[in-house]
Formats: sequence, structure tokens, C-alpha cells
Amino acid sequence: MVPRSASVNEELRRRSRERLLQSTVELVASRGYEATTLGDIADRAGAARGLVSYYFPGKRQLLQSAVHRLLHLTLDAALEREPRTDDGRERLARAIDAILGLARDEPLLMRNHMAGILTAEGFVRCPEQQRLAELLRDTVARYGSADVDADYPLLRALLMGAVVAILLPGAPMPEARLRAELFQRYGLDWELGVPPDGGPPGGTFPSHP
Repeated sequence: MVPRSASVNEELRRRSRERLLQSTVELVASRGYEATTLGDIADRAGAARGLVSYYFPGKRQLLQSAVHRLLHLTLDAALEREPRTDDGRERLARAIDAILGLARDEPLLMRNHMAGILTAEGFVRCPEQQRLAELLRDTVARYGSADVDADYPLLRALLMGAVVAILLPGAPMPEARLRAELFQRYGLDWELGVPPDGGPPGGTFPSHP
């Protein structure tokens, strides 16, 4: 039997990791964090249970990596959908809509993710998070930022705050209102991105040159 090459082994490891991340998203989105075990995730991914510990130090880190991967994939799809554009304002609008849309469409998953970030383990800097950061930094740069190093963390903080506001139990903020505030903050026309039905809240939305 011919030994597998290093590149083949690397691809197999990548696929195994991707299956674990995808299985985590699917299970936590349907069951919640506490009801999902590492064994459940491994079984759904068709992987040995020890493989989870090989790639991730714990369930909380695994969930963060899984959601960061989902955020990256969702954001990338939104930015590159047809008609493709290099217009920085349109791309920023798409980015905002993509993140707010995930909070709307996957509330249980995103609520568990945000709760995890606020625990003692804090923010996990994993490969998936780095890819997401690169995409957001590129969006900020194309928007025309003169200081990406300062403006990228601000955008990230504003988006995280908006996600928390949408998901806040008992007192959620309407997605359209949060979108309007972010669009006004960045001087984006309401019609950019994927505007929700019903028009902007509170009447006329100001246009920007």
C-alpha cells in the first residue's frame, strides 16, 4: 500500500475539521449549547471522538470557531453575490445586512456564540476568526477608511453590539432600526445591500452623496 502524501493527509485533516465545525453549527442551532456534547458533534461529523480534542481545546472554543466560519462563509457569499461590485459603500451595506441577517435567522446559535465570548475564556483567535477579520478589514478598506487598524475594530464592535441588541431576551431591538442606525453612521443609502420590506423606520431616510 502506497503511503499517502503530505498534501493528501493535510487535505483529509482539513475536511475532518470542516465537518466538525459544520456539525457544531447544525447541532447548537437546533439544540443549544448545553444540550450539545462533544460526542454528539463527533458522531454527526462521522469522526472519532478523540479527534475533537485534537483540533480544539474545548467545546466553547469549538463553537466560536464554528460560528466564525459560518460568519466568514455568509459574509463572503454576500460580498461576492451577483451583481458583483467593487463599490465600497455597497460592500459595507452587504456586510452589515449579512451579519444582522444571521442574528435574525439563527437566534439560538448566535445567542450561544455571543454568550461564550463574554465568558472567562473570552474571544478565540482561531484560523476561522482570522479569515473573518481579513474579510471585514478588506471591506473597511474598500469603503475608503484612512485608518483601517482603527476603523475595523470599531465596525466589529458595532456589529457585535447590534447582534446582541437583536437577541436580547425580553427587550430585542428591531433589526430595521439597528440597520438604519448603522447605515446613518456610515453614510449609506437605505437602498444599498438588501433593504428589508417596508422601507426605513421613522419615515424618510436621508440620502448621502
